[in-house]
Amino acid sequence: MSIVCLVGPSDSGKTTLAESLVDALGDYGRVATIKSIHHDIEIDTPGKDTYRHREAGADTVVGLTPSLSFQITPGGKEATGEQALLESTVDSLRAEGYEFVLIEGFHDAPYPKIEVGERADTEPPIVASGSLDSLDVEQLAASIADGTLFEGLE
Repeated sequence: MSIVCLVGPSDSGKTTLAESLVDALGDYGRVATIKSIHHDIEIDTPGKDTYRHREAGADTVVGLTPSLSFQITPGGKEATGEQALLESTVDSLRAEGYEFVLIEGFHDAPYPKIEVGERADTEPPIVASGSLDSLDVEQLAASIADGTLFEGLE
C-alpha cells in the first residue's frame, strides 16, 4: 500500500490536490483518504436515530443508507493520541485492501509528503513540493502508483 501525506499551509490547495490525485490514482487501484481536522464537528444530526443511539451510550454506531455507510466511534485524536489514531486508521485501510492512502494534513507524520506551498515545520521525508499549479497530478499519480516517488526511502 502506498501512503502519502499532502501538507502545506491553510488555503494552499491541499484539498484540490487530493481531489485530483484521488481521480488520477483511481485508474491504478482503490484509494482511501484521511483528513486531519483540527476542531470538533458534528457529523451526525442531533435528534436523529444514530445520534440518539450514540447519546444513549453505544460504543460504536454504524449507519447504512442506500448509497453510503458510516461508523461513529468515540476516541478521537485527544483520547487516543494523534499519531496512534493515524496508525490504527492506516492499518485498518491496509487490512481492507486499499492500494493508496492520501492523508491531508499530519505534517509531522512519518509518511512521505507532498508539500503544497511552504510550511516551515514539515517533518521529512518530503518527496515532492511546489505550488498547486506547478505540481503535475498525472505524473505524481503515476510515480505514486509505480513507487518511483518513494525511491530511496526506507
